[in-house]
Amino acid sequence: MKRILSLLLLLMCLMAIPLPAGAARLTLNGEPLDAGTVPIFSNTAYVSFRTVVQALQPQAQISWEEGQATARWDDQVLTARPGENFFLYNGAVISLGLPVRLENGRTLVPVRPLCSLFDVQVQWHADTQVAALLTGTSAYDPDELYWLSRIISAESQGEPWEGKLAVGHVVLNRVDHPDFPNTIYGVIFDDRWGGQFEPVRNGTIYLTPTEESVRAAMACLSQSDQNPVGDSLYFLAPALTNNHWTMENRDYVTTIGAHWFYR
Repeated sequence: MKRILSLLLLLMCLMAIPLPAGAARLTLNGEPLDAGTVPIFSNTAYVSFRTVVQALQPQAQISWEEGQATARWDDQVLTARPGENFFLYNGAVISLGLPVRLENGRTLVPVRPLCSLFDVQVQWHADTQVAALLTGTSAYDPDELYWLSRIISAESQGEPWEGKLAVGHVVLNRVDHPDFPNTIYGVIFDDRWGGQFEPVRNGTIYLTPTEESVRAAMACLSQSDQNPVGDSLYFLAPALTNNHWTMENRDYVTTIGAHWFYR
């Protein structure tokens, strides 16, 4: 009996030992992806830029140019420079929140921002320390992506990447708030007080969004980027409006580009 109890106690202890927190494994559509060590920094899995880009875009040519990893395929150019907390994708800045790293000759990048560029879903399995990449199935609800990318483009086409993220997160914050409709479409077309967004009134909401606005919408929906405006529910460009109700009645959060944000 004592032997059985001892064995049970040993098994319980072994089960209680957590998996190493400093590394993970990678799979692509259920199959192991040989990407070398997948280290974890700041609770974020980092992957080899070369390995993952070539797995998702087999025709991509990867090279090291002027101190940065560069991927080229079709007419696309994606670069990752160690120490910087952004990609350059066809010249547009794609924020990462955490810096690109160079370790043992490998360029390592946060897995979610990289995969979001290819519309690849990332599922994290904490029990097995596996980051599962899924292709062939969109990581985004088509209706949500359609409308969020359009409101971002219409409201912030001339704003920096952070400004586009900010507008997207205001919309998502409203979806989660009890005072607003609980869908992206409902928030955008909320007609209280004469309408919530100028692009709905002037029709620019229906224009084709810019490529960067689509990527910003993907980043917001996948939560792959930091939220630059916290729980803000309102924004306005004071220089472009005479309606300053928000400024007089809500708490100021931050200014990004031409927009002031309030909670």
